[in-house]
Amino acid sequence: MKHINLVIIFTFLALFSCEKKESNTAILMEKLAESTQSWNGDTLPSYPEGQPKVTILKASIPPKAKLEMHEHLVINAGLLLKGELTVIDEFGNRLELKAGDTIIELVNTFHYGINEGTETAEIVVFYAGDDKTPITKIKE
Repeated sequence: MKHINLVIIFTFLALFSCEKKESNTAILMEKLAESTQSWNGDTLPSYPEGQPKVTILKASIPPKAKLEMHEHLVINAGLLLKGELTVIDEFGNRLELKAGDTIIELVNTFHYGINEGTETAEIVVFYAGDDKTPITKIKE
């Protein structure tokens, strides 16, 4: 009986004297963007019929570089990883982005981006379309 009591006492002491260690295994989810509209307020179009296709691109835009006037033919969204980027649509609306900002891009509206900053801008863009529709069309 004495042996059982000692086991219980040692077990009790072990449980309450152990230091709790912090665990860094917690998974955190943070919503970065969610919208039914692009950044200028236009409602996003319906997804096209056909075989879905997802494309993910990373663009590096040097300081003072300007992209060509273009339009996207499918829904897309991006995350600016580094630097600054200004997006200007064909009507003169402007969106200023800095590292960490998200963008729900324009669809079927001509626009361009320009890096007015001093470091290369890096943006990852996710396109959701179909296997027959180009993701981007340059204005002629």
